[in-house]
Amino acid sequence: MASLSHPYRSVLYIPGSKERALEKARDLPADAIIFDLEDAVAPDAKAEARTTLAAALRQGGYGKRAKIVRINALSTEWGLADARAFAAAGADAILLPKVNAASDIDTLSDIIGPDLPIWAMMETPLSILGAREIAAHARVAGLVAGTNDLAKDLRTRAQPDRLPLMLALQSIVLAARAARIVAVDGVYNRFKDEDGLRVECEQGRDLGFDGKTLIHPAQIETANTAFAPTEAEIELAERQIAAYEESRASGQGIAVVDGQIVENLHVVTAERILAQARAIRDLAAE
Repeated sequence: MASLSHPYRSVLYIPGSKERALEKARDLPADAIIFDLEDAVAPDAKAEARTTLAAALRQGGYGKRAKIVRINALSTEWGLADARAFAAAGADAILLPKVNAASDIDTLSDIIGPDLPIWAMMETPLSILGAREIAAHARVAGLVAGTNDLAKDLRTRAQPDRLPLMLALQSIVLAARAARIVAVDGVYNRFKDEDGLRVECEQGRDLGFDGKTLIHPAQIETANTAFAPTEAEIELAERQIAAYEESRASGQGIAVVDGQIVENLHVVTAERILAQARAIRDLAAE
């Protein structure tokens, strides 16, 4: 599931302790769900949440949505049991919080075995400094920006343009693209502010993220729209590919579409747009 062929426009956090939320998530139009055992679950409820979530995943019914479980950090009293419980409970990936180095991925790998993909929360200064090595790890299939924790540790002040976090955000995208894995932007805390969410989604999209983590179902539609290619983009991509193929057939190396040069690199982008559109249609057709 954790591949660039699967859309990750909307990645919704769901508390692993709430049966009603787990049931409702089966019908939500999110591309992926992060079943959270960490921040969303109180310490005295973590053991019960582990059991509740494992039962929900075994029951199934989540369709083609990617099912990612965020366990507690391995340094906590719950992390080891979380990792062992979900190594074979029907999850598509394990999301490891508080990743500081690629060696943290090795530790989790030894616990869960060789098959289940691992995603890494990029939420500490050390994770950003080690982003390249973390993303390049053979077990890592995705990076998730933990912008709230990053802002806390970096002592930044909140700004609508997220300028204080820009180096961290771009480091995550660079590392993910170099490793050809998924990169998901951090959450937008004001879940009732649809306009603000749209602006931040569009910023994340333009930075190169595949999608955005969300804290409320009401945010799904905005993220799905922002991170999907528009009809105009799809139509242009189709014309660029057709024009380039026609040009190559006549012995030319470039084409011109709408007064702009189209080279091979533009065709690569166009093909990616069409592949994304197909993946979104396939997910919606479940």
